[in-house]
Amino acid sequence: MDTTLPLLELLYCGGAPPALSDAGHGRFELHALGSVDELPAALDRQACDAVVLSLSEPGALAQLARWPGLSRAVQCSALLVVAPDPDTATVLRLLQLGVQDVLPQAQASAGALALALRLAVERKRLADASRRARSSDLATGLPDRAQLMEHISQLLALREREPAPMALLVLRIEGLAAVDVRLGVEGAQVLRRKLAVRLRSGLRASDVVASLGLDVFGVLLSRIADAASADRVAVKLLRSLQRPFSVGGQDIAVALAMGVAQFPLNGLDAEVLLRHALAQLDLRVAVGRSGLMPQRGTPAANDE
Repeated sequence: MDTTLPLLELLYCGGAPPALSDAGHGRFELHALGSVDELPAALDRQACDAVVLSLSEPGALAQLARWPGLSRAVQCSALLVVAPDPDTATVLRLLQLGVQDVLPQAQASAGALALALRLAVERKRLADASRRARSSDLATGLPDRAQLMEHISQLLALREREPAPMALLVLRIEGLAAVDVRLGVEGAQVLRRKLAVRLRSGLRASDVVASLGLDVFGVLLSRIADAASADRVAVKLLRSLQRPFSVGGQDIAVALAMGVAQFPLNGLDAEVLLRHALAQLDLRVAVGRSGLMPQRGTPAANDE
């Protein structure tokens, strides 16, 4: 076997998996599942490069487009479907939903399936890389609103099987416009980067910080112990960000307002939670004072 070929981890649903290891398009490690119902739990247990769904029942392909677990499957891996006589309309619908390829059963020889899998995995990687490039705030390196929504949706799918509260915080920063006027666009961008670093440093690795606009950040708390936990984190972040920042040799202070939405108390899907947090934000008066600070003996945090 050529060990220079990539090793691809596959989950296979639907009968005995074919022999793909000598196909020449990659080294494949297959993990067989009894049915598609086992797929969500399998995706929780292990990462995989691709999922193969081998369908044999009439109408199963059309049913797949309505399967609640489809969005989770295409987010986690390259999804390839093998089905008897797939019709064009259903295939196009599945491609729109994120399925990488649909292979007619009559053409699913070991070699053809191996090639289709390798291409599906590469297409998925390219699509993910392109989405990350588009979904990042270039100044801060943070994900944007679309990517935050994706993170929330993935967590909500997990919460269906493992119920646990979580929270979404939205922060509005006041003072960036003044920095833009006094120190220029680059000065304002430096301040945004330092805000992002300080936010990130006050959270767990499992939490997500995102840029929702030039002066708005979102914070997804992936799991909280209780309703009061979100408020405690919000207070901690507000206090942290009220310490002045050093930008261009000057100390800059910002004022902040924050809105909080909690799952499941304030909503059960990503858009509802974001709307609730933004509505709360609109009701809040910013705390702190923004602008250039007088020079003091203790320098501002560098946050590099």
